[in-house]
Amino acid sequence: MSASQTLGGPSRAGRLLGPSLDKIIKNAAWRKHSHLVSACKSALDKLDSVTDSSIIDPKSPVSGISLADAEFALRPVLLALESAYPKVVEPAIDCVFKLFSLGIFRGEIDTSDPKFVLFKLVESVCKCAAISEEPIELGVLRVLLAAVRSPRVLIRGDCLVNIVRTCYNVYLGGVNGTNQICAKSVLAQIMVSVFTRVEEDSVNVSISRVSVNELLEFTDKNLNEGSSILLCQNFVNEVMDASYGGPDGIKTVAPPGPKLQNGNASGESNNDGAESGDGASKIRDDGYLLFKNLCKLSMKYSSQEHSDDQILLRGKVLSLELLKVVMDNGGLIWRNNERFLNAIKQFLCLSLLKNSALSVMAIFQLQCSIFTSLLSKFRSGLKAEIGIFFPMLVLRVLENVLQPSFLQKMTVLNLLEKISQDSQIIIDIFVNYDCDVDAPNIFERIVNGLLKTALGPPTGSTTTLSPVQDITFRHESVKCLVSIIHSMGSWMDQQLSMGDSYLPKTNESDTSTEKTENSSTPNGEEGAAFDNEVHPEGSAEVSDAATLEQRRAYKLELQKGVSLFNRKPNKGIEFLISTKKVGSSPEDVASFLRNNTAGLNETMIGDYLGEREEFPLKVMHAYVDSFNFKGMDFGEAIRFFLRGFRLPGEAQKIDRIMEKFAERYCKCSPNSFTSADTAYVLAYSVIMLNTDAHNNMVKDKMTKADFIRNNRGIDDGKDLPEEYLGVLYDQIVKNEIKMSADSSVPQSKQENSFNKLLGLDGILNLVTGKQTEEKALGANGLLIKHIQEQFKAKSGKSESVYHAVTDVAILRFMVEVCWGPMLAAFSVTLDQSDDRLATSQCLQGFRHAVHVTALMGMQTQRNAFVTSVAKFTYLHNAADMRQKNVDAVKAIISIAIEDGNHLQEAWEHILTCLSRIEHLQLLGEGAPTDASFFTGSKVETEEKSPKPTGLSSLTKKGTIQNQAVMAVVRGGSYDSTSVRVNTSGLVTPEQINNFISNLNLLDQIGNFELNHVFAHSQRLNSEAIVAFVKALCKVSMAELQSPTDPRVFSLTKIVEIAHYNMNRIRLVWSRIWNVLSDFFVSVGLSENLSVAIFVMDSLRQLAMKFLEREELANYNFQNEFLRPFVIVMQKSNSTEIRELIVRCISQMVLSRVNHVKSGWKSVFLVFTAAAADERKNIVLLAFETMEKIVREYFPYITETETMTFTDCVRCLLTFTNSRFNSDVSLNAIAFLRYCAVKLAEGGLVYNKRSELDVSSLPTANEDASNGVTFNEKDEHASFWVPLLTGLSKLTSDPRSAIRKGSLEVLFNILKDHGHLFSRSFWTAIFNSVVYPIFSYVCGKKDTHMEKDQSSPVSVSPRPDGSTWDSETSAVAADCFIDLFVSFFDTVRPQLPGVVSILTGLIRSPVQGRASTGVAGLVRLAGEVGDKLSEDEWREIFLALKEATTSSVPGFMKVLRTMDDINIPGLSQSYSDIDLSSDHGFTNDDLEDDNLQTASYLVSRMKSHIAMQLLIIQVATDLYKLHLESLSVGNISILLEIFSLIASHAHQLNSETILHKKLQKVCSVLELTSPPLVHFENDSYKNYLSFLQNALVDNPSLSKEMNIEAKLVGVCESILQIYLKCTGLHSAEQRPADQPILHWILPLGTAKKEELAARTDIAVSALQVLNSLEKVSFRRHVSRLFPLFVDLVRSEHASGEVQLVLSNIFQSCIGPIIMQ
Repeated sequence: MSASQTLGGPSRAGRLLGPSLDKIIKNAAWRKHSHLVSACKSALDKLDSVTDSSIIDPKSPVSGISLADAEFALRPVLLALESAYPKVVEPAIDCVFKLFSLGIFRGEIDTSDPKFVLFKLVESVCKCAAISEEPIELGVLRVLLAAVRSPRVLIRGDCLVNIVRTCYNVYLGGVNGTNQICAKSVLAQIMVSVFTRVEEDSVNVSISRVSVNELLEFTDKNLNEGSSILLCQNFVNEVMDASYGGPDGIKTVAPPGPKLQNGNASGESNNDGAESGDGASKIRDDGYLLFKNLCKLSMKYSSQEHSDDQILLRGKVLSLELLKVVMDNGGLIWRNNERFLNAIKQFLCLSLLKNSALSVMAIFQLQCSIFTSLLSKFRSGLKAEIGIFFPMLVLRVLENVLQPSFLQKMTVLNLLEKISQDSQIIIDIFVNYDCDVDAPNIFERIVNGLLKTALGPPTGSTTTLSPVQDITFRHESVKCLVSIIHSMGSWMDQQLSMGDSYLPKTNESDTSTEKTENSSTPNGEEGAAFDNEVHPEGSAEVSDAATLEQRRAYKLELQKGVSLFNRKPNKGIEFLISTKKVGSSPEDVASFLRNNTAGLNETMIGDYLGEREEFPLKVMHAYVDSFNFKGMDFGEAIRFFLRGFRLPGEAQKIDRIMEKFAERYCKCSPNSFTSADTAYVLAYSVIMLNTDAHNNMVKDKMTKADFIRNNRGIDDGKDLPEEYLGVLYDQIVKNEIKMSADSSVPQSKQENSFNKLLGLDGILNLVTGKQTEEKALGANGLLIKHIQEQFKAKSGKSESVYHAVTDVAILRFMVEVCWGPMLAAFSVTLDQSDDRLATSQCLQGFRHAVHVTALMGMQTQRNAFVTSVAKFTYLHNAADMRQKNVDAVKAIISIAIEDGNHLQEAWEHILTCLSRIEHLQLLGEGAPTDASFFTGSKVETEEKSPKPTGLSSLTKKGTIQNQAVMAVVRGGSYDSTSVRVNTSGLVTPEQINNFISNLNLLDQIGNFELNHVFAHSQRLNSEAIVAFVKALCKVSMAELQSPTDPRVFSLTKIVEIAHYNMNRIRLVWSRIWNVLSDFFVSVGLSENLSVAIFVMDSLRQLAMKFLEREELANYNFQNEFLRPFVIVMQKSNSTEIRELIVRCISQMVLSRVNHVKSGWKSVFLVFTAAAADERKNIVLLAFETMEKIVREYFPYITETETMTFTDCVRCLLTFTNSRFNSDVSLNAIAFLRYCAVKLAEGGLVYNKRSELDVSSLPTANEDASNGVTFNEKDEHASFWVPLLTGLSKLTSDPRSAIRKGSLEVLFNILKDHGHLFSRSFWTAIFNSVVYPIFSYVCGKKDTHMEKDQSSPVSVSPRPDGSTWDSETSAVAADCFIDLFVSFFDTVRPQLPGVVSILTGLIRSPVQGRASTGVAGLVRLAGEVGDKLSEDEWREIFLALKEATTSSVPGFMKVLRTMDDINIPGLSQSYSDIDLSSDHGFTNDDLEDDNLQTASYLVSRMKSHIAMQLLIIQVATDLYKLHLESLSVGNISILLEIFSLIASHAHQLNSETILHKKLQKVCSVLELTSPPLVHFENDSYKNYLSFLQNALVDNPSLSKEMNIEAKLVGVCESILQIYLKCTGLHSAEQRPADQPILHWILPLGTAKKEELAARTDIAVSALQVLNSLEKVSFRRHVSRLFPLFVDLVRSEHASGEVQLVLSNIFQSCIGPIIMQ
């Protein structure tokens, strides 16, 4: 065992000390260091006997041994260190290093205990640094770092400062660069160690290692001697990684243990603003002290006397670098602990402020770096400070475009790039400054400054920048803008991904209150643990987007008012008062002007205060009265007064202001002057002196004597003391009276308003232009003091609350600020630069901007960005394309993929670009253009379209004739849908070559990328896909309508899109299809047949695919899908298209029949349109399919939607109207019957009510009246009614076969299935189906023409009958009566209507119909007469009566028209009647119109007579057949009918003149005369017969009704008529004054004929009278006898009459006389 192994004894300390002491002994100079050698030996001897004790001595600095032994053993080490002899010092230092690094030393080292051996050791080591030898310097550094690093030693207070100072000295005066770098690294590591412990308030912490390379970022790179950095890094790591021996090395805490940690190890804050305090831990006290000293060191050398001292400057730089290390590694304590936060405000901010005036680049870079740390980490507590430093450090440089320092500006741009990468910083800056009324618009100014830089110096301006520097600035500023918008997008995505962008919001205040210490900072400040500690109990108010919006709006309005004030003060104040930014009282306005927190222009304030109007004058008085000049001398008062505004130039304004100032000053200092006049004059004088002394334009300056002389006698005639005036003069001359923020820089620019607001103009003035250190202090100390005051003032304001938001809505306001500058910067750069990196950055910026604006729903901004990118693709001008334009195309595609869900209308631009790409690619491939779609025939196609030309052939001579290529090469504007037409512009080979090379560029965009956008449409959300489809339809429409180069690219894509998205949920698909449907319709109706056919075929493909999907009942999607077919079918003028649609629908239905559900409606609508088509082949084609559907697939029609049955019926009905083929119509009618059978079977509704319907169907033998079908609600009515009404309408078809067929089918259906109908439904059927068939006989008066009657030229209409012939009428009436009889019990209430129709037929002017009516009525009575009640019979008879009477008035009115017609030769006198009867007249005597009227009248009269006679016949028949069923009342009606007709007939015959006229007319027209006599005879004969039968058949009834009297009366009338005809009147009838003819005149021919005709009826009457019983005859003989006598007298009476008359006399009158 060697001696060295036994040196120092058994203890751990001894084993370390022994070899070192031995080395000291060997290296010492024995004579010079004898004392040292002996001490070493003694110590060695002592150590041999010392062992590690288990009892710990708390006062001992060395672990394991006692205090006395420790001091004894360490004494020689101290002596060695103090010897300053390098050979001795080196082993001593090495020994101390080991003792520190291995954890042997322990305890607290402080200046309060200077005798403590460890304190002496550290002091001695520090002094050794003065030995300028490399190993010793490194050894000292190693020891000091190990001492600070040791967890068992706590170095405190000044001792710690001394260690730092020693390292400083080594850095400033080290023997070589490596040592200096080491010193710097050690200092940095010490800072990290100390402040890491401060953070945790514990010595047991894990300490990170500094990076030496990073320490040389700004300075000292010149010190690097090859491998110095590596050496220094290893040096530091070696010390930091030294082992401390034993498991308790880290755990053991150096004494005094209890005092070392005071329970604050958790990092909680101490509310202690003092530099030290009893409550603060020692570790934190030391950290605070060290930080304070570092800040002082950084400010120490900013003085004039050391301006050229580079060493001192290096010290300043080093201190700033160390502060940077501290801030970079700073943690929660700097945010939470008010004491440390105040340290930053008081010391670090002051340092930054004082150093801001220096021009040293390293200092500026360090300031920016420190500021970046403050901003990143501690912004929540430094709101006011950052608000001042940001403009001062960053914006000032950024906004200097013309003459910036290149390095300074690059530093600022790098700073901005760094902070812009942290999204939360960007958001927080905007929220806390741009939305704060009392803060500068930092975000807005950043963006605008970057825009100015990106645009470069204005054209024509002089700049100090080289072109390379300018381009660098431009690219860097664009990079920053891109980073900003990217961060905004990232923050938005982060907030949205959290699922709730309205999380609790936190903010902090700068106020020194206990509650705010623990409030949280916003996300984004470094330190994840801190970010998650939210303390809602803090005095923070919740900041949401709405609140911030209000604040932002308030600020913008205030700025508007200030801007207006700075141009026109009066207007500005009015605006501010009207918007309630300022109170309306003069005092409020004065306060606003005096505080000037909003950037008012001081010159304008002065102008406003000097105004003479009432309100500004009051404001000026209030302004002046707000000052308190008490205790101030006059010069100080006037200087204080003029701090806030610049005196106006107009003397009168100055006069008003100074007058008020003088009054106020005298009021505050009543003993100063005799009167206010004195103060007023003196004030004026002082102003003049100030101008004279400090205006360079004034050459002859005012002397003190002049000043005194000028002010003689101003104090009420007395002089002021000369000494007083002299002092005042000196004050003014030495120190100019000026505003607090007075500056030589022009104040007109708005951007300077916030500099004035913050009092920064002076500082900014300091640091603009050429700065030198001489200007660092001096006069500007006041400015620094002023800013410090502002810091304090702001910290107490409520506005200093630091806001944090999580609501993404705040981005809207940010985008409103930045989108314009960003758009300009990106666009200009992209347009002007060909640098791939720069253009790539711009396109990235566009993508991020679109992302943010799209998600925030800001349509205008989003569209602006998208449009810009689309324009930069240069696809509209392909000959000028470059690589950047291709990159823009890629960006467009990326935007479409990434943000497709929010693009809305912007899709149009993107899809237009895709369309143009495809067009260019086709041209490049030489494929034929889409013109082939748009030509008429193949021949034309071959003629018009050039043959395909590939790229290789484009350049050949003669091939530049392809019009499409030439048009594209010439290019067009972006907004044009196609390239512009310019036939005159020739294309040069060079242009073609450029175009070809650019097409090669486009090869980068493959078909996959192009189609990916369309395929990706499947992933778009429901709103986006609708917008996408709308845009695609719009683009496609533009393509198709292009006048020069129509294309179908987008059209094919529409079909693809529909395929891709067909599986979307129904609601979304329905919305998509609404858009597509309109598009397909508009294109399907295109004049271009090829396109229309293409589109219809595409639609067919989609429909086939869509029909593969199952559809549930009661949905309408299929119907919606097929609707375009329907609309085009209905509106298209093209036969080909209509035929194609019919074929498409036929194919779809027949191939997918089991899938068609709601689509049937559209299918039938198409076939309905086809059925009405003008082309026969279309009609037949449609009917062929229709036939197949009805025959084979009828169950499918109503499988899920019963209403489609109605559509089917309507379709078939339309086919029945086909004019091309009656077979089609007849077959359609047959199918309608088939449909009715199916309907009756209940097949339509079985899905809904299968069980109910089956049970409700009546059986064959069931009583029809009980057959309530389906259900009592008559749901089936909606199916039956269209079917039946359709057939009903067909009965009026002009084609006989169709009429008869429809009639037959209709009544067969009703007869076969009527038992299914309820009574109410039968009523509906009669009203809507049956009665309309007979509408031509129902409800029309004889005087009215029917619709199809032709009117004569003249006045009177002439009936012409219906389209029905008599046979059809007969068939219809028979069917009708059959139906009524069959269902009489059910339809009995319809009897009046039935009778009305039959009587209507009877009244018909067409003889056949009238006969039909008679037969029908008789048949009806015969069938159901026995079932009819008295009332029902009454209905029938009343109908007959109504038929009788209703036509008479109209007929008589027509007759009267003959009265106006004069027939020549027809005398009106009684005596001439017979004489003129044989006179003839010719056609010429009558006008044509009169003839026509007379002719119509004759015809009408004949019809009328025939109708009346038929009614008589019906009445007679009914009476005979149903005599037993008739009551008295009903027989009375019959009597009335007979009586009315007989009277009417008699009346007609009485019209003698009329009769004669008609006879004449008939003779002229060669017509038979109306049978008037026959009519009268028949009517009376039937009447007579009826009465006689009644008398005989039912004597009792006759007696009751007095039939006998009526019978005699009729006979009497008949005889009177007969007598009149013979020329005799009965005695009763003859007028009294009429002479009795005693001669007999012969009768004319007409009279003879009439008499012969009347003889028969007269005989019948006489026979009836003869047949009366004697008693009856006797009763009436008195009335009859005169007539008998006249008959006897008549010469012209017939022999038959005479014969019967003789019988009467013989058998009846004779017996009476004989009695």
